[in-house]
Amino acid sequence: MQPQINPSRAQRQWERHTQTVSDNQLIVVSNRQPYRHTETESGIEVERPTGGLTEGLDPAMRELGGTWVAWGDGDADDAVVDSNDRVLVPPEEDAYTLRRIWLSDEDVDRYYYGLSNRVLWPLCHSFPGKIEYRGSDWDRYKQINEEFANAVIAEASDDPVVWFHDYHLALAPSLVRAQLDTQATLQHFWHIPWPVWDVYRVVPNSHTLLRGLLGNDRIGFHVHRYCQNFLSCVDAAIPEANVDWERQCIRYQGRAITVESIPMGVPVEDIQAEVTSEDARAQAAEFEADHAIPDEARVAIGVDRLDYTKGIPERLDALAHFFDANPEWRGKLTYVQNASESRSRIPAYREVQETVTDAVSEINEQYGTDDWTPVVYTTKRLSRQKLLGLYNEADVAIVSPIRDGLNLVAQEFIAAQTSNDAALLLSSNAGAHDLLGQHALTIDPHDTRQFSSTIETALCMSPHDRRQRMGDLRGIVAQNDLQQWVDSQLDVLRASRQVRPE
Repeated sequence: MQPQINPSRAQRQWERHTQTVSDNQLIVVSNRQPYRHTETESGIEVERPTGGLTEGLDPAMRELGGTWVAWGDGDADDAVVDSNDRVLVPPEEDAYTLRRIWLSDEDVDRYYYGLSNRVLWPLCHSFPGKIEYRGSDWDRYKQINEEFANAVIAEASDDPVVWFHDYHLALAPSLVRAQLDTQATLQHFWHIPWPVWDVYRVVPNSHTLLRGLLGNDRIGFHVHRYCQNFLSCVDAAIPEANVDWERQCIRYQGRAITVESIPMGVPVEDIQAEVTSEDARAQAAEFEADHAIPDEARVAIGVDRLDYTKGIPERLDALAHFFDANPEWRGKLTYVQNASESRSRIPAYREVQETVTDAVSEINEQYGTDDWTPVVYTTKRLSRQKLLGLYNEADVAIVSPIRDGLNLVAQEFIAAQTSNDAALLLSSNAGAHDLLGQHALTIDPHDTRQFSSTIETALCMSPHDRRQRMGDLRGIVAQNDLQQWVDSQLDVLRASRQVRPE
C-alpha cells in the first residue's frame, strides 16, 4: 500500500500539470490500471498492482510523463479523480496522469468476461471449443472500445504517440485513427498468442477486429510465429491490404504498418535484489515449515493462474505417472503448486479449478504418507518475497502451458536463481520456449510419459549440466529484461519526439 491521496489534490494540481503532460504526448491505453484506490478502515489507500505490464511501464511513464487510460476498478477510484476522471500518479511524485474509464457490472460481464475472455482468449490460444459467442457481448465490446477511444481523443494534443495493449482493445486503434491527425503514431502490443487463419476465422466479426488493429502504425507480438500468423490472417481476410512478407509490414489505406516480435522481459535486477533479502529467505522457510515439506526433499514448483491454457491437469497427470514409475522418489520430491483463481464466473474456468482440486487429492491419497505430502497445493496469493524465496530454493520449475503468449513465470524463476542451479521444464507451446528452449528441458504437456521422464531427467541431472544450463538461461533473461523491452517499444517515441534527453 502507498500513501493516501486527498481527493481534492487531483483537481487543484491538474492545471499546473497540464503543460508537462501535453509536452510529452505519450498515451498508454490498457484495460488494467497501474494504480487503484481502495477503501480501508484508515481511509483511502493506493494500491499498485505488481507484475507484467503495469510493473514494466510505470517507471517509463514516471520518467516520460503523459497519460495512462485504463479501467478504474478500485472501489474508491471515483473518489479521487477530478471532473474529467483524471488523477495524478504516483501520489509521491505526481509524474503522470491516470485517466479512468468506468464500467458497469453489465459492461464487465459482456465486455471483459464476455467477448474478451469467452471469445478472444480461447480463440487466440487456439481453443475454439471453449468459445462462447454472444451477439450482445460483441455490441458491448464495441461500445467500451469506443469509450476508450473517445478518452484517448480527448487527452491527445498535437502529434501524440498512443500505445495500446492487448486483446481488450482491438477496435480502439481504428476509431482513434479516424479522429486524430495522420501525424499521430499508434502502436499496439498483443500480449497473447495470435492463431493461424483456420482457427482465427471461426468467430463472427473476425475481419472487423483485424481492421481495428490496422489502425495502428506498429503492432508487436512476443514471438516471430505470432507475427507470421497475424500477417497470414490479414492476407486472407483483408483484400485491400498488401502484405510485404520480406519487410514484415502491411500496406493499408496509404500507410505502412510494421509487425514486430519483441519478447517481454522481467525486472531482473529488482528480482535479484529482492530474492537475496533475509525476508525472502525467511518467508520461503516459513512456507516449507507450514506445509511440512521434509528438509531432505527435493522441491519442484509451478506457479499459474487457474486457466485451462496453463496445462495444470496435464502436469498433475505427469506427476502421478512419475511417482508410479519411480517409487524410489516417493518421500524425496515435493511438488508445490501455487494456482490463483481467475475468471471463476466463466464455466470453463470453474471446471478446470474443480479438475485440479480433484487431481491433487487423488495424488496425495494414492502416494502420500503420514509425514510426506506429494503435492502441496495452495490458491492463496503468496507475497512477492515468499514466491521469490521459493523460486530460489526450488530444484525444478515446471512451466507446462498448453498454449501461452510468452510466460513470465519462467523468466522470473531464472532471474531468482541467485544461489542455486535449478532445472527448468518448459513447454514447447509457450512463447518463452522460442527464447529459452535451447537451454531448458523441453516438454510436451500432452505426452504424459515423456513429461514424466523429463521430470526424472531434471532430478538426476549432473551439477555441471544444471550449472551450465542455468548460466545460459540467466544470460538470456538478463539480456532481454523488462527495461530492454520497454526501451525497444518506445524507440518510435524517442526517434520522432525529443521528449527525453539522451
